[in-house]
Amino acid sequence: MRAKTCCVIGHRYIPAEKLEYLKRELRREILQAVNEGYLHYISGFADGVDLCFAAIILELKRKNPSLTLEAAIPYKKRFLQLLNNSQTKKMLMECSAIGIHSEKYHGNCFMNRNRFMVRHSSRVIAVYDGRDKGNTVFTMRVAAMLNRDIRVIEI
Repeated sequence: MRAKTCCVIGHRYIPAEKLEYLKRELRREILQAVNEGYLHYISGFADGVDLCFAAIILELKRKNPSLTLEAAIPYKKRFLQLLNNSQTKKMLMECSAIGIHSEKYHGNCFMNRNRFMVRHSSRVIAVYDGRDKGNTVFTMRVAAMLNRDIRVIEI
């Protein structure tokens, strides 16, 4: 685990009416983390929460070059898909590190990526809609078992 490393977990689909709220709350949590000395951030680069988080980190990095963003990609084909989009390709090129956690897609590749992010972070920002099943709540449970500092943004 890296002290002062923060990752994000959350849902891929954010209702349009909650998107501005999500961005505002993510920015608030990230700025608080920066003020507390967090310099390294990890995003899974999934649609929704992950990409919003990465965009905010990269925006802040322009003013604070000591911030770093690591991309944790679940499988190789997803990485290639991200490179086909000019916006996400540009974001990936600004990352300090890119990790691809599986050569091929398999049923657990997203959870393996999420476990990596939580194991390597001391703080986890969780964007959570209250579901009692799914990768987000499961990853929140893993983070709790590992005694990570969990900040929940309810949507």
